[in-house]
Amino acid sequence: MQKYNIIVGQSGGPTAVINCSLYGVIKQGLESEEIDKVYGMVNGIEGFLRGDVVDLGEIFADPEKLELLRQTPSAFLGSCRYKLPPIDETEVYEEMFEKFGEYNIGAFLYIGGNDSMDTAGKLSAYAKRHGSDVRFLGVPKTIDNDLVGTDHTPGYGSAAKYIASTIRDISVDAGVYGQKSVTIVEIMGRHAGWLCAASALARNKNVHNPMLIYLPETPFHMDKFINSVRECLNKQNNVVVCVSEGIRDKEGRLICEYRGKAETDSFGHKKLTGAAKLLEEAVMSELPGIKCRSIEFSLIQRSSSVLASGRDKEEAEAVGRFAVKSVIAGESHQMVCMERAEGEEYKINYVLKDVADIGNKEKMIPSWWITGEGTDVTSEFIDYVKPLIEGECEIRYKDGMPEYVYRQ
Repeated sequence: MQKYNIIVGQSGGPTAVINCSLYGVIKQGLESEEIDKVYGMVNGIEGFLRGDVVDLGEIFADPEKLELLRQTPSAFLGSCRYKLPPIDETEVYEEMFEKFGEYNIGAFLYIGGNDSMDTAGKLSAYAKRHGSDVRFLGVPKTIDNDLVGTDHTPGYGSAAKYIASTIRDISVDAGVYGQKSVTIVEIMGRHAGWLCAASALARNKNVHNPMLIYLPETPFHMDKFINSVRECLNKQNNVVVCVSEGIRDKEGRLICEYRGKAETDSFGHKKLTGAAKLLEEAVMSELPGIKCRSIEFSLIQRSSSVLASGRDKEEAEAVGRFAVKSVIAGESHQMVCMERAEGEEYKINYVLKDVADIGNKEKMIPSWWITGEGTDVTSEFIDYVKPLIEGECEIRYKDGMPEYVYRQ
């Protein structure tokens, strides 16, 4: 049997479990008799184009070091936000496929979200057009949970667990004083509010916050917001409000852009920040005497390995392993997707779907999972998200701190 090599990269925003998918790829690749070496692209295809490639079998020759990868947050291989041109612009593709030949690459796996699936789709389409045998597969990840075709994405469960846990902590802290107060928390979510919606898990019989949840799927009205906050303060002294960074008014204008136009990245995505601060100022102006503060979770909601979901880690590894098995079986131009089995018991089946039907698309929260007032989520959403945060992780510590593995 003539063996070949596989290459894997990580792209887009990191998650607490993206390295679990990398772990799954490495373990399954090295265990498979068809595979010789498992290479890693440092900083995704951007690094690959400049020749920054590492032998992951050599880096993780020590099994204990490989096990540490499973609890290491962020992206071990580094990331990028590099947008490939259309496949008719052949120069960059010719360079990449020449490098594939140099490394005897038989399969290319890309761990990422919407934009990464666009990359995998373009490379696969170019390979098909030019008769290349290299296979391409997308491995899903994103805390945003907005990839179509899959029940959820690895990374979302851990971010949801972090958000809900931290909102509960904030809620308990906010109740210390007798003075009326409002705490506004800004959570990631450009167009889809999956992360902000998860804040509802913070509630229990003793914690009623967050009392208001605002998602990008529902138009935001400033006057109604102030009135809702006022009504909540009549019910209890300490009100926590959770807002997605991408909330916008009925004209489609981002609330964070009330301060000025947001910058954009290479994919044309606006860099969103400041919605909670603006709402804090509005509350202080319209409700004098009320103590108000704003908190922006920003990157911390995607980087906490200590609060990662055990189930999320298991599923992240599983999609990596399934991807390797799939390319060995000859599959290409696909993304690994998770399908939830019917029935009361939570169970996930792993399947493949055409990556061209996934890239550059977004999955929103269904309207029937958002209350009619647009300020909360339904019990159906809670039933959907609750299994994803289950399971605690055993963390290895050194000198009182979590121990991670670093790329030298």
